[in-house]
Amino acid sequence: MKARGIIVAGVAALGLLGAVGSTAQSAGARPVRLSEMTAEPVVVELFTAQGCSGCPAANQVVEGLAEEPGVIALTYAVDYWDYLGWPDTFAKPEFAQRQRAYQAAMRLRNVYTPQIVIDGRRQVSGAQGEAIQVAVNEEAARRNFPPQVQFRESGDAVGVGSGRAPSGGADVWAVVYRPGLQTVTVAGGDNRGRDVRHINVVQSLTRLGDWTGHPILLDLPEAVDPQDKVVVMVQSRADRRILSAAAR
Repeated sequence: MKARGIIVAGVAALGLLGAVGSTAQSAGARPVRLSEMTAEPVVVELFTAQGCSGCPAANQVVEGLAEEPGVIALTYAVDYWDYLGWPDTFAKPEFAQRQRAYQAAMRLRNVYTPQIVIDGRRQVSGAQGEAIQVAVNEEAARRNFPPQVQFRESGDAVGVGSGRAPSGGADVWAVVYRPGLQTVTVAGGDNRGRDVRHINVVQSLTRLGDWTGHPILLDLPEAVDPQDKVVVMVQSRADRRILSAAAR
């Protein structure tokens, strides 16, 4: 599904101090264990909607990726399809704003669902299981001395180490998400009567601060629910590349 319009808004990314098997893939893409390729995780961001008829299949692809070591999989529910008859129960306006920021950076004509963004560098339709596999493998091999991200043992702060900052600087973002599966029974719209599964549903986005290449220590947002976990990302402000990420 596609939606018209470009709204350049705040994006999310996370920072530090200092699956790849898909259930909907074609036989042509050979799964690679990312833990054997790189110590840095690959961030897979799914933009989906409960009212999108093609989204349940993409949700399942990301559910498979989330089981792989070396992959951080996050699900963002968007609200711009609510008018079709079902208000998404997980959607927040800031999630659609993040997607539109990727749209602007990648010079896409529209936002759409299901869309998968990999490391903030490239996007793939959630319907293309094999292409997603290939993109994740390629991004895993791309890592080149990213800044280290490390959580304090107390759990209330995160550090980002030194490194080469991108032109225009970088933002450090905290993404709070609910780990594991959640199932919603959709009572209206194109998916009426379907049980739609979601993995690692994002609850909130918080910009923690700037990263300019020097080590910094930043406070983490207080967890609203003890069930939730957090991913911290360092993300280029200009082109939205994710330079480094860690989950806790």
